[in-house]
Amino acid sequence: MKNLPIRFHWSLSQAGSNLRASKNCEELTGLINFEDQLELCLKAEENGIDSMLMAIGFTRPDPLMLTIALAQETKHIKFLIAVRSGLITPTYFVQQLNTATTLIGDRIHINVVNGHTPKELKYYGDFLDKEQRNLRTSEFVEICNAFWTKKEPVNYSGSYYQIKNGVIKTPYNSEKSRPEIYVGGNSKEAADLVSKKGDCLWRFPDAPEALASKIQPVLNAGKEVGILTSIVSRPTEEEAKGAAKEFLKNFIGNKKEVHKGYKNRFDSQGFTEIMDMAFNNDSSWITPYLWTGAVPYMGAPSIALVGSYENIAKALYNYKKIGITQFLFIGWPDIEEIEHFGQGVLPLVRKMEKQEKLKPQNF
Repeated sequence: MKNLPIRFHWSLSQAGSNLRASKNCEELTGLINFEDQLELCLKAEENGIDSMLMAIGFTRPDPLMLTIALAQETKHIKFLIAVRSGLITPTYFVQQLNTATTLIGDRIHINVVNGHTPKELKYYGDFLDKEQRNLRTSEFVEICNAFWTKKEPVNYSGSYYQIKNGVIKTPYNSEKSRPEIYVGGNSKEAADLVSKKGDCLWRFPDAPEALASKIQPVLNAGKEVGILTSIVSRPTEEEAKGAAKEFLKNFIGNKKEVHKGYKNRFDSQGFTEIMDMAFNNDSSWITPYLWTGAVPYMGAPSIALVGSYENIAKALYNYKKIGITQFLFIGWPDIEEIEHFGQGVLPLVRKMEKQEKLKPQNF
């Protein structure tokens, strides 16, 4: 794969509520403070972020509707919209997304997820097991791609979808043929799906030497790999680790019980791997910069890169050396972390990339 610049994304999931993930799902609300959401999007625009992750689920607003509202108040930030195959037909999803591009332009990526909580999936009438959801999602993406890239009517006969002479009259408003397709998951099925039908695989981090062989099949297919991680960056190493330690004071009352039953709640390989690391390892440090200390309280996505601006930049570049070219961050709170990243870490990363381009190439 050619030497791509690293791209950075940010999750909107906790805007205005940086301890949201520590609460029981039943306590959460899908109502959001629009001003908090907008503030984080504007801050992302100022700090070199490509897109905002728009999560999906019963405790959240509809991601596509929220995207359209936020896009009206922002200039160029893009939106990484989550979609589950069990919630909507592929034909109608393409129609909705194409309509959105006529309203806000080419500012949408899509994040294909299977869902990881069987109890919640049943709220939406989705009773398929994980293997069946994987197969259905593969069909879903294939049909979406067909509507975006084929000029003739779409016909499809699969196990989960049948399409006969399908036509969508609302065009996809972009110079590209379709939106970028991200697929989330640590499983082989997720890697196979993005290798054949998508653009970038999202997975949870590990030490670079442990990740390298796992992501190689995706890279060999000519696709990108990104990692989802929280981040705590400060001017110095001492300040960063102090901030992480200070954050844990929010959980002095021990809220581990919220996430301790994860194996009964989730059927996600990635969630299980990260939670096992956090609950079963003697140390909370996988590497000098990758920390699981908040995971027992905040769940798998709170595995975090922690360090000085310089050390975080080096860590990101270590991941790039094995082929990781995209990062999706969460912060505590996001509005503070995004400024630390944009003003402290990002300039160092871009400097490293520039220096790499200037190095003589061996042929």
